[in-house]
Amino acid sequence: MITGSPRTLKEFHRKLDDWVEMNALSGEGTLEFAICRADGGGLIGDISLRITNVEAGQAEIGFSLHPGRQGKGYALEAASAFLEFGFGALKLHRIFGRCDARNAGSWKLMERLGMRREAHFREHALFKGEWDEEYYYAILNREWQARTGEQPPQELKTALNGWETGPL
Repeated sequence: MITGSPRTLKEFHRKLDDWVEMNALSGEGTLEFAICRADGGGLIGDISLRITNVEAGQAEIGFSLHPGRQGKGYALEAASAFLEFGFGALKLHRIFGRCDARNAGSWKLMERLGMRREAHFREHALFKGEWDEEYYYAILNREWQARTGEQPPQELKTALNGWETGPL
């Protein structure tokens, strides 16, 4: 999970340029998408899946939403689609996420996704002059499949058309 401050418009434009240059997901790396409202309401956040270990089939999911758009189900919908994509098309074994322990919205979302809290790191890093604490959550492929048994949403299949997918 993203634990830092929201990106400035300039930082986001630089990141968007990086995303446009991506043309395949193979090996370790990050797949990032914008989260937009289906009604054309514009950009409201971003979501990523970072392959951290190809051999072990491990990836980290991360997301951030505009504060005014939180609590409306957008992150749940996007994260569910990314978990299904990671476990389905990419055949990952385990997907984990992390967040600041004070970020109840993020850890409650991970729990709604069926992820379990695996760790609570206390005072593990200085952030803006204060010790922060982090929660780590994870879910295994077999746990996700038992929970959902669904295929990736058509919108994600369409968005990923042309990307290399399959076993890493």
